Amino acid sequence: MRLLLLVALVMSVPCFAQNPFVTSIYTADPSAHVWADGRLYVYPSHDIDPARGCDLMDRYHVYSTDDMVNWRDEGEILNASQVSWGRKEGGFMWAPDCAYKNGTYYFYYPHPSETKWNNSWKIGVATSKKPASDFTPGGYIEGLKGNSMIDPCVFMDTDGTAYLYYGGGSNVEGGKLKDNMVEVEASTMQKMEGLVDFHEAAWVFKRNGIYYFTYADNNPKQNQLRYATSKSPLGPWEYKGVFLGITGCDTNHGSVVEYKGNWYMFYHNQSISNTGKGNLRSICVDLLSFNDDGTIQLVKQTKTGPPPVKGKPGKLIDPAGKKYEAASGAVGGSASVAENATASAGKYVTGLNSQGSTLTFSKVDGGKKGGRATIHVYYAAPVYAKLKLQVNDTDYSFINTLSSGGAIAFTGHTAITVRLKPGKDNVILLAGGNGEVNVDHIQVSPLD
Repeated sequence: MRLLLLVALVMSVPCFAQNPFVTSIYTADPSAHVWADGRLYVYPSHDIDPARGCDLMDRYHVYSTDDMVNWRDEGEILNASQVSWGRKEGGFMWAPDCAYKNGTYYFYYPHPSETKWNNSWKIGVATSKKPASDFTPGGYIEGLKGNSMIDPCVFMDTDGTAYLYYGGGSNVEGGKLKDNMVEVEASTMQKMEGLVDFHEAAWVFKRNGIYYFTYADNNPKQNQLRYATSKSPLGPWEYKGVFLGITGCDTNHGSVVEYKGNWYMFYHNQSISNTGKGNLRSICVDLLSFNDDGTIQLVKQTKTGPPPVKGKPGKLIDPAGKKYEAASGAVGGSASVAENATASAGKYVTGLNSQGSTLTFSKVDGGKKGGRATIHVYYAAPVYAKLKLQVNDTDYSFINTLSSGGAIAFTGHTAITVRLKPGKDNVILLAGGNGEVNVDHIQVSPLD
């Protein structure tokens, strides 16, 4: 009853976004695109927790929205173990991008091919007929030069020509992609001229006939985002200045997109983890504004994010699916069932702050075919905490639980999309020991 009441209340009042807008796991380097289905999709990298620096980054997720407020985790689309040509140790799945042409979505990602990762970067390509699932990893783009083949950006011009940009460590190149989207026209590849203090994170977009090149600079310990403009997608570029200041993180990486009449700036910060270093980051979005002459105004970073735009009310608020009461799950370690009238069923699981404590849901229904399903966890937590998630013996790292205002304030909600096997013998395990959090119930909502 409490969930139904909460849904009714949320749907009856205006909704507002928040920054960061993905809080369940740590994400960075957001690449935003609007596809023909009318939804906005974000393709970020993934900072796996516990952090081990950028070498541990892996397991790309995709997020989508139709109103800039309610975001859907589309689930994982690619991980290092699927890359046949990649380094045997895995990891190093850095900032990606995605493009669409002739019925196919192309997912571009940087990844080393050897143990000595710094000199073996490649730009891999995975393909799908869908924007956020069923990607098949392929090879990598051959013929690229240098040892800084990171941060790919693919810009589709209005005439249908695709351009690839990549680079890091003060080196950046760009040029045309062939129609097959996996090869470059070698004669067009060239250094991007006119940029000031380029470091990494190339992004190109077009507005009113002007091409914009945005990138992260070398500002000590806390990169800013700068930009330049041109009348050509390959420059030369005319430097314009800083348009996104420091974010409280030593890295910065962004993308710009127009959606439903507004322009948006996507970036990341570390407001959840507060580590101050280049790991455990979280993606954010704010409005982007232009002056009459086409120059970009300094982005105002907010905790609320942009206002909602017209979408499909209620579509993403009510996580339709099967509900599993935590009180009926098997508990281990110091976890136990407590009774309190404020919990929806009058019972909840406590003690998950203790090392070795677990909460297990067995016989979870994956449907006749299995596939993507979102696990919604409803909880109470006095402060930020984490739960380690395992599904059918697959480790999904930690999921974050933010403060709900108290240990029995069951308004907390976190969600992550995983893959379930067909049938009713799926097992979901939540392990504690990383802060106080009490679980009321989970809800499993199939996406496929």
